[in-house]
Amino acid sequence: MTNLEAAAGLARELLADALPRRWMHVQRVADKASEISSVLAAPDRPVLVAAAWLHDIGYAPGVESSGLHALDGARCLRRAGWDERVADLVAYHSCAAIEAEERQLDGELRAEFRNEESDVTDALWYADMTTGPDGQDFEIMARLAEIRSRYGPDHVVTRFWSRAQPEIVAAVRRTEMRLAARKA
Repeated sequence: MTNLEAAAGLARELLADALPRRWMHVQRVADKASEISSVLAAPDRPVLVAAAWLHDIGYAPGVESSGLHALDGARCLRRAGWDERVADLVAYHSCAAIEAEERQLDGELRAEFRNEESDVTDALWYADMTTGPDGQDFEIMARLAEIRSRYGPDHVVTRFWSRAQPEIVAAVRRTEMRLAARKA
């Protein structure tokens, strides 16, 4: 079994029955990551797609423990012997460092995982943040509005996204520019 098959299998095992809506989101994020992976160097492509499959496993029952799904998912991957780079990408996906600050888990996140800050990071954030909870495609600003409406104005997730918006939008726009340059 390839790493991508294993990544898809683990995501399916943890999410499909327990969190079917999350599973729909993850499947589309992984498909989108695969579709856009050509903007990356060849060795980075399977890393992106594996991280896309695994980015939300921290929501799964039995995996979720700290309240920060990115950290919980990355810890699960590390315990299971997954590649450190994949675990790092999961740990920091979609501005998780800012959410970690909001949840007072930033020290743990920084101590345990490395923030890559690369084209791969941008591509993962793009795939995640342009995909809705049911797998539908979104423009980034519409996706952020959807998240805020789902959680309400006073929720920690809404506070986090208000702080993270400039960084996440910049990552999505950089990926859009890479995709446009590839088509040119």
